[in-house]
Amino acid sequence: MTSITEHYDIIIIGTGAGGGTLAHRLAPTGKKILVLERGDFLPREKANWNPEEVYQKHRYHTDEQWYNKEGKAFRPQTGYWVGGNTKLYGAALIRFRERDFERVIHKGGISPEWPLKYQDFEPYYTQAEKLYDVHGQEGEDPTEPPRSEPYPYPPVSHEPDMQSLADGIRELGYYPFHLPLGLKLNESDRLNSPCIRCDTFDGYPCLVHAKADADVNAIRPAREKYANVTLLTNTKVLRLHTSESGREVTKVETEIGGEQHWFTSDIVVVACGSVNSAALLLHSANDKHPNGLANSSDQVGRNFMKQLETAIVSIHLEVNHANFQKTIAVNDFYWGEPDFPYPMGMVQNTGNVLADMIPGEAPPLMAPFIKLIPHFERHLLAERSVGWWLQTEDLPDPNNRIRVVGDKIHVDYTLNNTEASDRLIHRWTSVLKSIPHSAKHVLPFSIYPRTHIPEQAVAHQCGSCRFGTDPKTSVLDLNCRTHDVENLYVVDSSFFPSNSGANPTLTIMANALRVGDMLAAALGAKHTLLVARSQRVR
Repeated sequence: MTSITEHYDIIIIGTGAGGGTLAHRLAPTGKKILVLERGDFLPREKANWNPEEVYQKHRYHTDEQWYNKEGKAFRPQTGYWVGGNTKLYGAALIRFRERDFERVIHKGGISPEWPLKYQDFEPYYTQAEKLYDVHGQEGEDPTEPPRSEPYPYPPVSHEPDMQSLADGIRELGYYPFHLPLGLKLNESDRLNSPCIRCDTFDGYPCLVHAKADADVNAIRPAREKYANVTLLTNTKVLRLHTSESGREVTKVETEIGGEQHWFTSDIVVVACGSVNSAALLLHSANDKHPNGLANSSDQVGRNFMKQLETAIVSIHLEVNHANFQKTIAVNDFYWGEPDFPYPMGMVQNTGNVLADMIPGEAPPLMAPFIKLIPHFERHLLAERSVGWWLQTEDLPDPNNRIRVVGDKIHVDYTLNNTEASDRLIHRWTSVLKSIPHSAKHVLPFSIYPRTHIPEQAVAHQCGSCRFGTDPKTSVLDLNCRTHDVENLYVVDSSFFPSNSGANPTLTIMANALRVGDMLAAALGAKHTLLVARSQRVR
């Protein structure tokens, strides 16, 4: 065992949307910050943009096994890299709607009220959009919440074939809008634009670092500018140890290169993602915390959510020439429709459908047959396709939970609110079939492949350590500090008390900035107190 005695003001575990953003916000404080990441920097290689490597072979996903509620092993579609899952995300950075923070009645149950409201997050949404280069257009989406400032960058334009689709949807009486995206794109000066509007954007690493992810936009700038930030990669945190009273974390136990290392700090922040953050707390059980660290409420790991997600491919008679297709979103059904007054969810484009993606993304029953189709014929199919991503809010259920058995992570998850999801699928399919002839012709419903996203897809994971004012029913307080342990925080999607129909990432980032401001003030106050004490001693 190797003991490292160097002490830090703050340790941040994880470098994704939560941890990376928090490190960026705290770096200017001058405090001694240690950032721990179990993975490495994602390699820049030609395979970054290879659909067979990314979608069929899952080159950038972990090889570890998790277990479902039946005890069956599965390989999660999650990546351990500097930047976390933002290295592979589609960079759709969307604000929750105002009503998402209220108590909402769904067809399948109740989405509970948040203890903080939209106005508490709005200034931080604005800051997060600036930090992550968000391109968007205000005033197009009728469900859009109020904004204190415009988007920092203009919307990503629709290419002609996608504009034709958007026009056709609008002719039907709906309100397609430009999907807010985080990327380094300069359409007025394409020669000097880092983003080249490639066809391998959604779900791929960016070879040219033009995707606004937590690595490129947060971790790297923080390390380059501030010497007080130390990043250790390939460092897996095994457990957190507490004082005899159990009221504070005293040591962080890690494994580096097969050896154990210990780190200490005044404040410890867990930002490993909803699944792994809960697993770390549960795995850190001790005499004072027999059911897991910070788990006197028995809520650690519970109320896990990940949205009901469905991919639809519309197949057209004509070739879709759009090189960058992920630009359209529709929220007309977000809160339901006249004969179904319950939230249904959000519709977005996916990135381009490519020939070598099809076998990896096909529904299980179709996959063996699709693999037999020659590549050229798959290409003919792909170039006439448009991908659509439908997401419906799933509801918190205490039985949907993360458990740790030995060293194994169990994800006990049962779908709920499925009627709303099914309604959205059928409604959007009918919209695609009804697009006027000014847009592309769409073939009949029978050849609309669709696949419900399987359990291994955990990109929109949230819940598991909900925040609230009552220590009996929540794990974290309103500043995301654990009720039970005074110097322990959780700053990722774990804090969500409910989900929404929107992508969670921008809310994670905004909350990390909010908590970062609070921690910066607390660290400053502590420093002032220590100086005052020192002066009194003299």
